[in-house]
Order: sequence, then C-alpha cells, then structure tokens
Amino acid sequence: MAAAVKLQAIDDETMQQIMALVEDTVAIVVNSIDDQGYPNSKAMFKMEHDGLQTFLFSTNTSSMRVQQFLANPKSSLYFKGQNRGLMVVGKMEVCLDQLNRERLWFEGAEKYYPLGVNDPDYCVLKFTSETGNYYFNLQKHVFEL
Repeated sequence: MAAAVKLQAIDDETMQQIMALVEDTVAIVVNSIDDQGYPNSKAMFKMEHDGLQTFLFSTNTSSMRVQQFLANPKSSLYFKGQNRGLMVVGKMEVCLDQLNRERLWFEGAEKYYPLGVNDPDYCVLKFTSETGNYYFNLQKHVFEL
C-alpha cells in the first residue's frame, strides 16, 4: 500500500508558475479509467477553465471517453511544459444540459455536430479538481484544491 502524500501550501510564486503553465497549454492530456480498471489517456483542447478548480471540454456523447466517465468519474488532467508538469486529480461530469452546451458552442462546430448545439452527439465534460501535483526544478508540490 502506498504511503500517504503530505499536502503542502503553495506560495504565490509557485502558483504563478502553475497558472502560467495552465494558460500556455493548448492540448491537455485527459485521463479516464476503462472497464478493466486501466488508465486511458487522450489529448483534448482546453475550452474554458476557472483557475485550477474547473475545466470544460466538448466532445461526442457517443465517444468511448464519455462512456468511461459515466461509469467512473475519477479522472486526472496533465499539463506538460518544458522541464515542468502539472497533474490535477478529480472527477469528470458529463453535461448534457442546454446551458453548458451553449456555453462552449462556437461557430464552425457544425463540422463536428451537424445538428448544431442541440445535436444529441454533442456534450460538455466538466472536470472538478481535488488535488494537484506540480513538478519543477527537482521539486514536487502536492496540494489540495
């Protein structure tokens, strides 16, 4: 059994570094758990976020990833920078409500969802962070969100 990891307070300078990494990252590695209990990874474009608390993505309702999140909402996101990385761990919610769908809709999305914002194959994934793990300059910072 793995030892418990001690959570740390994050100083302002480190938090600024973390937020710069989040802002600079276009494609985030999103991780889900398959029905065999194995992690699955996929790069997804960052659509919208609220600091480190929540991240929103759009995808096909019929996708394998959505089915995995419906069965098991445990997830993590990974942000890769030069000589640094950030992993946030939390839960992913599949949102089919009109408000979230309209929130992320953009001109040109009809290419992927021909029926528009109400296409049944269009949904929003909402990730809510619980903990973070930032690595930089041979230092690891594990913190609660």
